[in-house]
Amino acid sequence: MSDFPLPRADLATPALLLDVAAMDRNIAAMAEFARARGLALRPHAKTHKSSEIAKRQIAAGAVGICCAKLGEAEALAAEGVGDIHLTSPVVTRDGIARLTALAGKIRLSVVADHPDAVRALAGCGATLFVDVDPGKHRTGVTSPEAAVMLAAAIVESGLALGGVQYYCGSEQHIAVFADRQAAIVEKTDYLRTVLAALTAAGFDIPIVTGAGTGTFPIDAELGVLTELQVGSYIFLDREYRDCELAGPSFEQALWVDSTVVSANTPGMVTIDAGLKSFATDAGVPVPLSGSARYAFMGDEQGALFGEALPGLAERVTLVPPHCDPTVNLYDRYWLVAGETVTGAWPVTARGRST
Repeated sequence: MSDFPLPRADLATPALLLDVAAMDRNIAAMAEFARARGLALRPHAKTHKSSEIAKRQIAAGAVGICCAKLGEAEALAAEGVGDIHLTSPVVTRDGIARLTALAGKIRLSVVADHPDAVRALAGCGATLFVDVDPGKHRTGVTSPEAAVMLAAAIVESGLALGGVQYYCGSEQHIAVFADRQAAIVEKTDYLRTVLAALTAAGFDIPIVTGAGTGTFPIDAELGVLTELQVGSYIFLDREYRDCELAGPSFEQALWVDSTVVSANTPGMVTIDAGLKSFATDAGVPVPLSGSARYAFMGDEQGALFGEALPGLAERVTLVPPHCDPTVNLYDRYWLVAGETVTGAWPVTARGRST
Protein backbone atom coordinates (compact mmCIF):
# COMPACT_ATOMS: atom_id res chain seq x y z
CA MET A 1 0.00 0.00 0.00
CA SER A 2 1.70 3.21 -1.17
CA ASP A 3 -0.97 5.63 -2.41
CA PHE A 4 -1.32 8.33 0.21
CA PRO A 5 -3.37 9.95 1.53
CA LEU A 6 -5.98 7.27 2.12
CA PRO A 7 -8.87 6.82 4.55
CA ARG A 8 -7.91 5.33 7.90
CA ALA A 9 -10.89 3.00 7.54
CA ASP A 10 -9.13 1.33 4.59
CA LEU A 11 -6.24 0.03 6.74
CA ALA A 12 -6.20 -3.68 7.49
CA THR A 13 -6.20 -4.28 11.23
CA PRO A 14 -4.59 -4.63 13.69
CA ALA A 15 -2.57 -1.56 12.70
CA LEU A 16 -0.02 0.50 14.63
CA LEU A 17 -0.94 4.17 14.30
CA LEU A 18 1.25 7.22 14.92
CA ASP A 19 0.06 10.81 15.15
CA VAL A 20 3.25 12.54 13.96
CA ALA A 21 2.04 16.03 14.87
CA ALA A 22 1.38 14.97 18.49
CA MET A 23 4.72 13.12 18.63
CA ASP A 24 6.57 16.18 17.31
CA ARG A 25 4.99 18.32 20.02
CA ASN A 26 6.17 15.79 22.61
CA ILE A 27 9.68 15.84 21.14
CA ALA A 28 9.74 19.65 21.21
CA ALA A 29 8.46 19.83 24.80
CA MET A 30 11.14 17.47 26.10
CA ALA A 31 13.87 19.21 24.11
CA GLU A 32 12.88 22.56 25.58
CA PHE A 33 12.75 21.10 29.10
CA ALA A 34 16.32 19.83 28.79
CA ARG A 35 17.60 22.97 27.09
CA ALA A 36 16.13 25.27 29.74
CA ARG A 37 17.97 23.33 32.47
CA GLY A 38 21.30 22.94 30.71
CA LEU A 39 20.89 19.17 30.39
CA ALA A 40 21.89 17.04 27.43
CA LEU A 41 19.11 14.97 25.90
CA ARG A 42 19.83 11.47 24.57
CA PRO A 43 16.46 9.77 24.01
CA HIS A 44 16.22 6.00 24.13
CA ALA A 45 15.47 4.49 20.73
CA LYS A 46 14.38 1.16 22.23
CA THR A 47 11.00 2.87 22.47
CA HIS A 48 10.54 3.56 18.77
CA LYS A 49 13.31 1.62 16.93
CA SER A 50 12.90 4.10 14.07
CA SER A 51 15.56 6.03 12.17
CA GLU A 52 12.95 8.59 11.11
CA ILE A 53 12.03 9.34 14.73
CA ALA A 54 15.64 9.33 15.94
CA LYS A 55 16.53 11.93 13.31
CA ARG A 56 13.60 14.10 14.39
CA GLN A 57 14.77 13.93 18.01
CA ILE A 58 18.31 14.92 17.04
CA ALA A 59 17.05 17.73 14.80
CA ALA A 60 15.11 19.07 17.81
CA GLY A 61 18.27 19.26 19.91
CA ALA A 62 19.16 15.78 21.19
CA VAL A 63 22.92 15.10 21.26
CA GLY A 64 22.32 11.55 20.00
CA ILE A 65 20.28 8.52 20.96
CA CYS A 66 20.51 5.44 23.15
CA CYS A 67 20.05 1.87 21.98
CA ALA A 68 19.53 -1.16 24.19
CA LYS A 69 21.12 -3.67 21.84
CA LEU A 70 23.96 -3.63 19.34
CA GLY A 71 21.63 -4.77 16.55
CA GLU A 72 19.41 -1.74 17.13
CA ALA A 73 22.44 0.53 16.89
CA GLU A 74 23.63 -1.14 13.68
CA ALA A 75 20.21 -0.76 12.05
CA LEU A 76 19.84 2.92 12.97
CA ALA A 77 23.43 3.76 12.08
CA ALA A 78 22.87 2.25 8.64
CA GLU A 79 20.10 4.81 8.17
CA GLY A 80 22.29 7.78 9.08
CA VAL A 81 22.08 8.08 12.88
CA GLY A 82 25.61 9.04 13.85
CA ASP A 83 25.85 9.30 17.66
CA ILE A 84 24.70 6.30 19.70
CA HIS A 85 25.14 5.16 23.30
CA LEU A 86 24.63 1.46 24.04
CA THR A 87 22.97 1.04 27.42
CA SER A 88 23.66 -2.70 27.72
CA PRO A 89 27.07 -4.41 27.98
CA VAL A 90 28.66 -6.11 24.95
CA VAL A 91 30.80 -9.08 26.02
CA THR A 92 30.89 -11.80 23.34
CA ARG A 93 33.69 -12.11 20.78
CA ASP A 94 31.28 -11.60 17.88
CA GLY A 95 29.58 -8.68 19.61
CA ILE A 96 32.89 -6.93 20.29
CA ALA A 97 33.92 -7.39 16.65
CA ARG A 98 30.63 -5.85 15.50
CA LEU A 99 30.95 -3.04 18.03
CA THR A 100 34.49 -2.28 16.82
CA ALA A 101 33.27 -2.13 13.22
CA LEU A 102 30.42 0.19 14.19
CA ALA A 103 32.73 2.46 16.21
CA GLY A 104 34.72 2.96 13.01
CA LYS A 105 31.63 4.47 11.35
CA ILE A 106 29.88 6.56 14.02
CA ARG A 107 30.44 8.14 17.41
CA LEU A 108 29.74 5.24 19.76
CA SER A 109 29.78 4.65 23.51
CA VAL A 110 28.94 1.56 25.53
CA VAL A 111 28.58 0.58 29.18
CA ALA A 112 30.62 -2.01 31.06
CA ASP A 113 30.38 -3.44 34.57
CA HIS A 114 33.26 -5.94 34.81
CA PRO A 115 37.03 -5.47 34.41
CA ASP A 116 37.27 -8.58 32.21
CA ALA A 117 34.74 -7.07 29.81
CA VAL A 118 36.74 -3.85 29.73
CA ARG A 119 39.95 -5.69 28.89
CA ALA A 120 38.17 -7.56 26.10
CA LEU A 121 37.01 -4.21 24.68
CA ALA A 122 40.55 -2.76 24.48
CA GLY A 123 41.06 -1.23 21.05
CA CYS A 124 37.37 -1.24 20.16
CA GLY A 125 37.26 2.50 19.45
CA ALA A 126 34.17 3.16 21.57
CA THR A 127 33.99 5.35 24.66
CA LEU A 128 33.21 3.39 27.83
CA PHE A 129 30.82 4.29 30.64
CA VAL A 130 30.79 2.81 34.12
CA ASP A 131 27.39 1.17 34.49
CA VAL A 132 26.20 1.56 38.10
CA ASP A 133 23.61 -0.84 39.52
CA PRO A 134 20.77 1.11 41.23
CA GLY A 135 19.78 -1.99 43.20
CA LYS A 136 17.93 -4.19 40.72
CA HIS A 137 21.07 -6.25 39.96
CA ARG A 138 20.29 -6.43 36.25
CA THR A 139 23.64 -4.91 35.23
CA GLY A 140 26.13 -2.48 36.76
CA VAL A 141 28.81 -2.35 39.41
CA THR A 142 27.40 -2.82 42.89
CA SER A 143 29.58 -0.57 45.07
CA PRO A 144 31.61 2.65 44.92
CA GLU A 145 34.77 0.55 45.27
CA ALA A 146 33.80 -1.56 42.24
CA ALA A 147 33.13 1.62 40.25
CA VAL A 148 36.64 2.86 41.00
CA MET A 149 38.17 -0.49 40.01
CA LEU A 150 36.24 -0.47 36.75
CA ALA A 151 37.21 3.10 35.90
CA ALA A 152 40.85 2.16 36.52
CA ALA A 153 40.51 -0.83 34.21
CA ILE A 154 39.06 1.41 31.48
CA VAL A 155 41.94 3.86 31.67
CA GLU A 156 44.56 1.09 31.93
CA SER A 157 43.11 -0.53 28.79
CA GLY A 158 43.69 2.67 26.83
CA LEU A 159 39.97 3.35 26.44
CA ALA A 160 38.24 6.68 26.92
CA LEU A 161 36.19 7.01 30.11
CA GLY A 162 33.03 8.83 29.11
CA GLY A 163 31.24 8.90 32.43
CA VAL A 164 28.68 6.99 34.46
CA GLN A 165 25.32 5.47 33.58
CA TYR A 166 22.66 5.18 36.30
CA TYR A 167 19.21 4.13 35.13
CA CYS A 168 16.50 3.47 37.72
CA GLY A 169 14.11 1.41 35.61
CA SER A 170 12.03 -0.06 38.42
CA GLU A 171 11.11 3.38 39.71
CA GLN A 172 9.74 4.80 36.45
CA HIS A 173 6.20 3.47 36.95
CA ILE A 174 5.65 4.08 40.66
CA ALA A 175 2.10 5.41 40.36
CA VAL A 176 2.11 8.12 43.03
CA PHE A 177 4.48 10.98 42.25
CA ALA A 178 5.49 11.60 45.88
CA ASP A 179 6.45 7.94 46.29
CA ARG A 180 8.43 8.00 43.05
CA GLN A 181 10.20 11.16 44.12
CA ALA A 182 11.16 9.69 47.50
CA ALA A 183 12.57 6.59 45.80
CA ILE A 184 14.66 8.63 43.36
CA VAL A 185 15.98 10.91 46.10
CA GLU A 186 17.22 7.82 47.96
CA LYS A 187 18.75 6.30 44.81
CA THR A 188 20.46 9.58 43.93
CA ASP A 189 22.00 9.83 47.39
CA TYR A 190 23.71 6.51 46.67
CA LEU A 191 24.83 7.70 43.23
CA ARG A 192 26.49 10.70 44.91
CA THR A 193 28.65 8.31 46.97
CA VAL A 194 29.76 6.53 43.78
CA LEU A 195 30.63 9.79 42.06
CA ALA A 196 32.46 11.03 45.15
CA ALA A 197 34.57 7.86 45.22
CA LEU A 198 35.44 8.23 41.54
CA THR A 199 36.40 11.88 42.01
CA ALA A 200 38.49 11.09 45.09
CA ALA A 201 40.33 8.46 43.04
CA GLY A 202 41.22 11.11 40.46
CA PHE A 203 38.76 10.24 37.68
CA ASP A 204 37.02 12.93 35.65
CA ILE A 205 33.35 12.06 35.08
CA PRO A 206 32.08 14.45 32.39
CA ILE A 207 28.71 12.78 31.83
CA VAL A 208 26.23 11.18 34.22
CA THR A 209 23.47 9.69 32.09
CA GLY A 210 20.15 8.15 33.07
CA ALA A 211 16.51 8.98 33.91
CA GLY A 212 13.31 8.03 32.13
CA THR A 213 9.85 9.36 31.34
CA GLY A 214 8.63 8.76 34.89
CA THR A 215 11.52 10.42 36.73
CA PHE A 216 13.23 13.02 34.53
CA PRO A 217 11.73 16.09 36.28
CA ILE A 218 12.86 14.69 39.64
CA ASP A 219 16.33 13.90 38.31
CA ALA A 220 16.61 17.37 36.79
CA GLU A 221 15.70 18.98 40.12
CA LEU A 222 18.26 16.90 42.02
CA GLY A 223 21.03 18.16 39.76
CA VAL A 224 23.25 15.06 39.57
CA LEU A 225 22.49 13.70 36.11
CA THR A 226 23.85 15.67 33.16
CA GLU A 227 22.06 13.71 30.42
CA LEU A 228 18.51 12.35 30.12
CA GLN A 229 17.76 8.95 28.51
CA VAL A 230 13.98 9.43 28.29
CA GLY A 231 12.12 7.22 25.83
CA SER A 232 8.36 6.71 26.14
CA TYR A 233 7.52 10.42 26.34
CA ILE A 234 7.18 10.56 22.56
CA PHE A 235 4.24 8.10 22.55
CA LEU A 236 2.95 7.48 26.08
CA ASP A 237 1.11 4.26 26.93
CA ARG A 238 -1.35 2.91 29.47
CA GLU A 239 1.37 2.38 32.10
CA TYR A 240 2.40 6.02 32.01
CA ARG A 241 -1.19 7.24 31.74
CA ASP A 242 -1.77 5.44 35.06
CA CYS A 243 1.07 7.41 36.71
CA GLU A 244 1.08 10.89 38.22
CA LEU A 245 3.55 12.42 35.77
CA ALA A 246 5.33 15.74 36.20
CA GLY A 247 7.14 18.06 33.84
CA PRO A 248 5.75 18.98 30.41
CA SER A 249 2.33 17.65 29.45
CA PHE A 250 2.77 14.95 26.81
CA GLU A 251 0.10 13.74 24.40
CA GLN A 252 -0.92 10.21 23.52
CA ALA A 253 0.54 9.73 20.02
CA LEU A 254 0.51 5.93 19.52
CA TRP A 255 -2.46 3.58 19.17
CA VAL A 256 -3.51 0.26 17.73
CA ASP A 257 -6.59 0.15 15.53
CA SER A 258 -8.63 -3.05 15.57
CA THR A 259 -11.93 -4.31 14.17
CA VAL A 260 -14.90 -6.04 15.77
CA VAL A 261 -15.03 -9.51 14.17
CA SER A 262 -17.75 -11.12 16.31
CA ALA A 263 -20.70 -9.89 18.36
CA ASN A 264 -22.35 -13.20 19.26
CA THR A 265 -22.85 -12.61 22.99
CA PRO A 266 -24.68 -9.80 24.80
CA GLY A 267 -22.29 -7.51 26.69
CA MET A 268 -19.22 -8.67 24.73
CA VAL A 269 -17.62 -8.27 21.32
CA THR A 270 -14.48 -9.86 19.89
CA ILE A 271 -11.82 -7.77 18.14
CA ASP A 272 -8.92 -8.85 15.95
CA ALA A 273 -6.14 -7.67 18.29
CA GLY A 274 -4.86 -10.19 20.83
CA LEU A 275 -1.57 -11.43 22.24
CA LYS A 276 0.27 -10.84 18.95
CA SER A 277 -0.81 -7.19 18.90
CA PHE A 278 0.22 -5.93 22.34
CA ALA A 279 3.01 -6.44 24.84
CA THR A 280 1.58 -8.40 27.77
CA ASP A 281 4.04 -7.51 30.55
CA ALA A 282 2.06 -4.49 31.76
CA GLY A 283 -1.52 -5.71 31.81
CA VAL A 284 -4.10 -4.97 29.14
CA PRO A 285 -4.65 -2.18 26.62
CA VAL A 286 -7.53 0.24 27.11
CA PRO A 287 -9.94 1.65 24.53
CA LEU A 288 -9.11 5.24 23.67
CA SER A 289 -12.73 6.20 24.30
CA GLY A 290 -15.68 4.71 26.14
CA SER A 291 -15.79 2.51 29.22
CA ALA A 292 -15.40 -0.97 27.73
CA ARG A 293 -12.97 -3.36 29.41
CA TYR A 294 -10.46 -5.37 27.36
CA ALA A 295 -9.37 -8.98 27.93
CA PHE A 296 -6.97 -11.12 25.93
CA MET A 297 -8.77 -13.98 24.14
CA GLY A 298 -5.84 -15.68 22.44
CA ASP A 299 -3.11 -15.00 19.92
CA GLU A 300 -5.27 -13.17 17.41
CA GLN A 301 -8.30 -11.92 19.36
CA GLY A 302 -9.28 -9.79 22.32
CA ALA A 303 -12.66 -9.12 23.89
CA LEU A 304 -14.40 -5.96 24.98
CA PHE A 305 -16.95 -6.15 27.79
CA GLY A 306 -19.47 -3.53 28.81
CA GLU A 307 -22.46 -1.57 27.61
CA ALA A 308 -22.84 0.45 24.40
CA LEU A 309 -20.23 -1.69 22.65
CA PRO A 310 -19.24 -1.18 19.00
CA GLY A 311 -21.00 -3.30 16.42
CA LEU A 312 -19.78 -5.87 13.94
CA ALA A 313 -17.05 -4.55 11.60
CA GLU A 314 -16.70 -1.30 13.55
CA ARG A 315 -13.26 0.06 14.43
CA VAL A 316 -11.87 0.17 17.97
CA THR A 317 -8.78 2.24 18.87
CA LEU A 318 -6.73 1.08 21.85
CA VAL A 319 -3.88 2.53 23.92
CA PRO A 320 -1.05 -0.05 24.28
CA PRO A 321 -0.16 -1.09 27.84
CA HIS A 322 3.62 -0.80 27.21
CA CYS A 323 4.71 1.01 24.08
CA ASP A 324 8.29 -0.26 23.58
CA PRO A 325 7.66 -4.00 23.17
CA THR A 326 4.32 -3.33 21.44
CA VAL A 327 6.11 -1.39 18.69
CA ASN A 328 8.46 -4.36 18.23
CA LEU A 329 5.46 -6.48 17.14
CA TYR A 330 4.85 -4.39 14.01
CA ASP A 331 6.67 -3.83 10.72
CA ARG A 332 5.54 -0.24 10.25
CA TYR A 333 3.91 2.82 11.70
CA TRP A 334 0.89 4.12 9.82
CA LEU A 335 1.05 7.91 10.04
CA VAL A 336 -2.36 9.41 10.73
CA ALA A 337 -3.92 12.85 10.90
CA GLY A 338 -7.43 12.37 12.20
CA GLU A 339 -9.14 9.88 9.90
CA THR A 340 -6.54 10.18 7.14
CA VAL A 341 -3.43 8.03 6.65
CA THR A 342 -0.67 10.27 5.33
CA GLY A 343 2.19 7.78 5.02
CA ALA A 344 4.11 4.92 6.63
CA TRP A 345 7.49 4.52 8.32
CA PRO A 346 9.26 1.21 8.85
CA VAL A 347 10.10 0.08 12.38
CA THR A 348 13.77 0.13 11.38
CA ALA A 349 15.24 -1.97 14.18
CA ARG A 350 12.31 -4.32 14.75
CA GLY A 351 13.48 -7.66 16.10
CA ARG A 352 17.12 -6.60 16.52
CA SER A 353 17.60 -8.47 19.80
CA THR A 354 21.33 -9.19 19.51
